[in-house]
Amino acid sequence: QVQLEESGGGLVQPGGSLRLSCAASGSIFSMDSMSWFRQAPGKSRALVASIRSDDSASYADSVKGRFTISRDTAKDTVYLQMNSLNPADTAVSQCTAMGQGSRDGGFFTSWGQGTQVTVSS
Repeated sequence: QVQLEESGGGLVQPGGSLRLSCAASGSIFSMDSMSWFRQAPGKSRALVASIRSDDSASYADSVKGRFTISRDTAKDTVYLQMNSLNPADTAVSQCTAMGQGSRDGGFFTSWGQGTQVTVSS
């Protein structure tokens, strides 16, 4: 079983910054990718950023230049640095991980429980 533990969400004023963290634990043989999704009120879940095992990263157009995804492979942890936040960034953010387990060799996809990001004055 692979579990994801998220932290770093909260309330911030427009123009402020937050740093989200997501640590994976369990029987992991290899991690192929980790990503951040978010779901704003009344909208569907959308991909925000992802990072692969070769550290290549991709971003949604709405966050390019403001958000940075990074990875600490030794800790199986992914981060999302969010700068220049605006009210449109208010959403429930979730991390996800995809890889191969070490116990049975099967592939897994795990989701965190979500953390609230609120941007308001």
